[in-house]
Amino acid sequence: MKLRLEKLNHENRSGIAKMVKEWKTFNDNNNANKSPAAIFKNNIDDFDNYLHNLEHKEGTNGKVPDSVFFCYDEEIEDYVGAVNIRHYLNDGLLKTGGHIGDGISPKYRNQGYGTSMIALALKECKRLGINKVLMTCDKSNIPSARTIIKNGGILENEVFEDGIPVQRYWIDLEV
Repeated sequence: MKLRLEKLNHENRSGIAKMVKEWKTFNDNNNANKSPAAIFKNNIDDFDNYLHNLEHKEGTNGKVPDSVFFCYDEEIEDYVGAVNIRHYLNDGLLKTGGHIGDGISPKYRNQGYGTSMIALALKECKRLGINKVLMTCDKSNIPSARTIIKNGGILENEVFEDGIPVQRYWIDLEV
């Protein structure tokens, strides 16, 4: 695999739209978690609106500035996942959201993409000046926990959100 992270633009619109639609259909049919939520909050068929509202440019209304990247595998010439990087943490993100929301498209799961994509996202965090990254996952999401740990995540604790145990991992980028 040869991965890179890309911002959404008019040139990569069709490939990303295809992935997002397939992923949304999977989520809807399997009552699955919609993560990263940033790519599912708007309808990609209204592309200009989707592009305009994909990221938060400023911290307002309880939201923090963020950057959304789509993960492209040059070898298979397809988009395999997405990451949402929050530039800083508010109280809610500090408890259960973290700096990075991520997901691998269902058809590419369990193939090592998550670990590699998070490694690329951590480089973006470093560029943004985030030297200590919080990542969280539901305790039952073993693949996500493994991906975080493989990228240097150290479990700090578990908290509960809506009765569900959420694990909080810190990744130190200064080591």
